[in-house]
Amino acid sequence: MDYQKYLDLAMAFVEKNAGNVIVAFLILIIGLWLVKKVVKVTRKLMEKRGVDITLQKFLGDLIGWVLKILIFITAISQVGVETTSFIAILGAAGLAVGLALQGSLANFAGGALIMIFKPFKVGDYIDAQGHAGTVSEVQIFNTILKTPDNKTIIVPNGGLANGSMVNYSAEPTRRVDWTFGIAYGDDADKAQAVIRKLMNDDARILQDPAPFVELGALADSSVNFTVRAWVNTPDYWAVILI
Repeated sequence: MDYQKYLDLAMAFVEKNAGNVIVAFLILIIGLWLVKKVVKVTRKLMEKRGVDITLQKFLGDLIGWVLKILIFITAISQVGVETTSFIAILGAAGLAVGLALQGSLANFAGGALIMIFKPFKVGDYIDAQGHAGTVSEVQIFNTILKTPDNKTIIVPNGGLANGSMVNYSAEPTRRVDWTFGIAYGDDADKAQAVIRKLMNDDARILQDPAPFVELGALADSSVNFTVRAWVNTPDYWAVILI
């Protein structure tokens, strides 16, 4: 193999494009340094927002590789290398991968949004996508719910991030609603007084705002009282079952 021939060609190329080679080299050096700084700042911002550590690493690596590829393309184009075909191949490959992983990417994007904006957290009781339960784990692709009867529900994050959701644990207090019925002929005033006493004597029931106990309806076979009281959210289930 004639190494001298290739060496001469390389030297001739460098002599002809010396300025562009230096610029390309500087683009690589400075660009890679800037990428390192951008990734570091991005990870610090995600850490401050409380983003899951797994997502921090994944997004940091993803941003780093994308920026490195852009810098590499910019550098080689500086020395006269045709990059149009290279970019077209990357675009086609990205499109193919995106179509093949459409559902997974949607779930990943949903998981990223959930971890960043935190519409709920582990321990919250939520109702979404036709399922209700306590959040036991938030993963990148799925959220795991536990029902009161100890069933495990796996909900894809794509629909969870884009659909309607009720978070029963988001506020510090919740209102408990009851309907108590007495028979026609019973002493309504006494019944109302007994209910009010129950509301006032239970330490879990907040007195500000005061419990509401009033006649609600004259039903077919009972006189119904509407009762509403506010409790701290952790006490909700224990109080509603009294």
